[in-house]
Amino acid sequence: MAIPSNLKYTKEHEWILLNGDIATIGITDFAQSELGDIVYVEIETVGETLNKDEVFGSVEAVKTVSDLFMPVTGEILEFNGALEGNPEAVNNDPYGEGWLIKIRVSNLGELDSLLDASGYQNLVG
Repeated sequence: MAIPSNLKYTKEHEWILLNGDIATIGITDFAQSELGDIVYVEIETVGETLNKDEVFGSVEAVKTVSDLFMPVTGEILEFNGALEGNPEAVNNDPYGEGWLIKIRVSNLGELDSLLDASGYQNLVG
């Protein structure tokens, strides 16, 4: 199971990669493996500003639907449109082609409350 050291993680299994005040968000390798084959990604919050821990969308797998939570407060700028025709990219490349959204981070200090790679490793065992 991959846990890249350059990312921050939530206890709900989202990852975040910061580039200035723009962040890319997705779900972790652990999360996609627990969900199983992802068949649909629903994000209808583009253009909205959501608070940390608010639901920004959901992923639907063969077995279940799982909510997606904002790791930090920010404005949702972009949804990875490639997932509309290729939702399995979340399974195949959760840290690359399977990213979910890009946001403009409102409060960079909130990143301090997230887990680093070793903290996330401890969470998932």
